[in-house]
Amino acid sequence: MRCLVTGATGYIGGRLVPVLLDAGHTVRCLVRAPDRLRDHPWRSRVEVVTGDVTRPESLTDAFTDVDVAYYLVHSLGTGPGFEATDRAAAGAFGRAAALAGVRRIVYLGGLAPAGVPAGRLSPHLRSRVEVGRVLRASGVPTAELRAAVIIGSGSASFEMLRHLTERLPVMVTPRWVDTRIQPIAVRDVLRLLVGAATLPPGVDRAFDIGGPEVLTYRRMMERYAAVAGLPRRLILAVPVLTPRLSSLWVGLVTPVPGSIARPLVESLRYEVVRTEHDLDRLLPEPPGGAVGFDEAVRLALRRIRDADVATRWSSASLPGTPSDPLPTDPDWAGGSLYQDVRELRVDVDPAALWRVVEAIGGDNGWYSFPLGWAVRGWVDRLLGGVGLRRGRRDPARLRVGDSLDFWRVEELEPGRLLRLRAEMRLPGPAWLELTVAPDGAGGARYRQRALFHPRGLAGHAYWWSVAPFHAVVFGGMARRITEEAARGAGGTAGGGTT
Repeated sequence: MRCLVTGATGYIGGRLVPVLLDAGHTVRCLVRAPDRLRDHPWRSRVEVVTGDVTRPESLTDAFTDVDVAYYLVHSLGTGPGFEATDRAAAGAFGRAAALAGVRRIVYLGGLAPAGVPAGRLSPHLRSRVEVGRVLRASGVPTAELRAAVIIGSGSASFEMLRHLTERLPVMVTPRWVDTRIQPIAVRDVLRLLVGAATLPPGVDRAFDIGGPEVLTYRRMMERYAAVAGLPRRLILAVPVLTPRLSSLWVGLVTPVPGSIARPLVESLRYEVVRTEHDLDRLLPEPPGGAVGFDEAVRLALRRIRDADVATRWSSASLPGTPSDPLPTDPDWAGGSLYQDVRELRVDVDPAALWRVVEAIGGDNGWYSFPLGWAVRGWVDRLLGGVGLRRGRRDPARLRVGDSLDFWRVEELEPGRLLRLRAEMRLPGPAWLELTVAPDGAGGARYRQRALFHPRGLAGHAYWWSVAPFHAVVFGGMARRITEEAARGAGGTAGGGTT
């Protein structure tokens, strides 16, 4: 079948595409920024259409000759209006699918607690349920798969569980740690999403999906610690931690920012356990059965250890997010553009210098003033931003679209150019551009540009308030990068211009 996949730059969509291809289907990806898929290993095997579910006029071409349409997008983290955005986007998607004669919609939603009225659900769960209702109302047979916590390398739920357990041997926790949850392994989610494309035409409903075990969050942390080889964790539940306080606590300890942690935490207040198993009759389990919790954790940790994490929760971009013009575009015209430019020559092969450049961020840090970078990350967290702890998907290699601490890889020309776009809270768009070029007999020249396009008086004030620190931050970064390349290759770092 020809399958349309939305959210292909996100966590689930980026993993579903190769599984659909391996199952023999033809895949078309609907994305806002096609370049975000450029470096994916399966890019040459799919058709890419530019479009945005929040802009109905951009959807027409995407649905041509499509049999099955996967709806895997949401606007979680965009602010208090995300429910309205989700509702409108689902409505536009459903109408476009119906007009094009699509045979089926498949949607991955959230497992809602039994017997709880929609008005009492958390905004996140309420929106997930509402999107399913809107898609089914389109008239296109819709299979809505409702999952609770998804266990897999790189998922937001797994990263939250992992970092809480690894970093806190003793935890004072909210009462939701004793709420029952039915987690599911990401590979079972993918298996069921692929299988849903083959459901009989008359199937038009929601299905609960989950793994073989029902656990409390406390038990999940204890089991994670055992699988990871950690000492036994002491977990003390107290009644005074509200969802807001809990999300701030999660935001402080884990890479998941408060804007995403809060809806996840609010959802964990409810018991989310399957109340029916009807899908099991339509899509039987594989011979070995569904993946259990311990095995899902082992598989996820192995992926992380082997640097084989295909997608992460931070891979996704948010629907409707504006895209500012690049400062390198020929037609760019945006008034003031502040720059900090550093150049240095280093007596090493350009490839050795590039290896250091591409490994920047994450556990390797930013090669200058670690305290300053850490403080900037904390400030961003306090302002509601993503902070500095998103890290890297792979410790040595990057691809366009990767999140890198509080940056996003916007352009990558291996061996020559790395351009990062800031995703921290700033009064204007900012970029950091690192380039490597040959220079003389066996040498290399490193060029580094920090660019900032101020918005209003606040933007200008911000630039000049941090300008005194540029020599330490950006100058130190350029020196340390070239010194690291020289040390690794046995060469020497030379002088340069600032």
